[in-house]
Amino acid sequence: MKTALNTDRWFYGVFQSAPDLIRWLLVPPEVSRAGQSVPLELDRQYRFSAPELKAGSHRLDGVLWPLGSDTGSPELPLVFLEVQMRADPGFHHRLAAQTFRFLQLHPQVEHWRVVVITPHQRLNLGPTAPLRSFLEGVQWVSLAELGQQQNLDAAIDLLTLPVRPEPELGERCRRILAQRKDLEPVVLSMLFERFSQLSREEILMIVGLPLQELRHTRAVQEILEEGRQQEAAALAIRQLVRRFGSLDQASRERLASLSLPRLEQLAEDLLDFSGPGDLQAWLAANAGD
Repeated sequence: MKTALNTDRWFYGVFQSAPDLIRWLLVPPEVSRAGQSVPLELDRQYRFSAPELKAGSHRLDGVLWPLGSDTGSPELPLVFLEVQMRADPGFHHRLAAQTFRFLQLHPQVEHWRVVVITPHQRLNLGPTAPLRSFLEGVQWVSLAELGQQQNLDAAIDLLTLPVRPEPELGERCRRILAQRKDLEPVVLSMLFERFSQLSREEILMIVGLPLQELRHTRAVQEILEEGRQQEAAALAIRQLVRRFGSLDQASRERLASLSLPRLEQLAEDLLDFSGPGDLQAWLAANAGD
């Protein structure tokens, strides 16, 4: 089954747009397996963040805080959200380490849950025996199983887009947008990921909305701008590698995060670089971008 590229980033956008999706995912597993349709509350009761645990140089995929509470409650616990779409034998240990590192840094938290989204249950995520007591408390969400449920809320159906067969995506996206127009940015972003071989005009037509109308929406403009930024970052990296022979991962990530105007400026400035130190100095001078 094909999955989209940059799914971590996409899910980040989903939960930024609709943080209360997490309330549905916290439903007990037996309810989900029964295929019952659980109404999704639209009133916001969570906010989303992606904190960096500096001491361990790890970034959590997401932490959802109950609004107005820094301790959590039995009804609205603080939620650690992780998205793992590929096999990783070190995932279980890293998940436990990051969770307890966060709790160490935030000792006021009393009620918390861990939710992990995976494409299916067959991924090799590492040994379970040493962490059995911790892993038994994790809420595991299989997108393949989720996609088999009937009458899903549009926002929940959105989560299954990375693993849906491509022939289904057009109809699914149209149904989601008919119910939740506010989710247009993340729906279109996933279509651009999944149909990378098509032109952007062809992709916009898949959702069945007027092309001219779509082209001028804020959501599409943001996605087109993001595409230009990614192309500019990739070009800058290629140019630097050709000049200096190699580029460390930290510098690559920093370049990928720069704004389009900064990358355009870098394209001119790097012509005057004489060595890797010039790049580091340039990045330090532009640390606020």
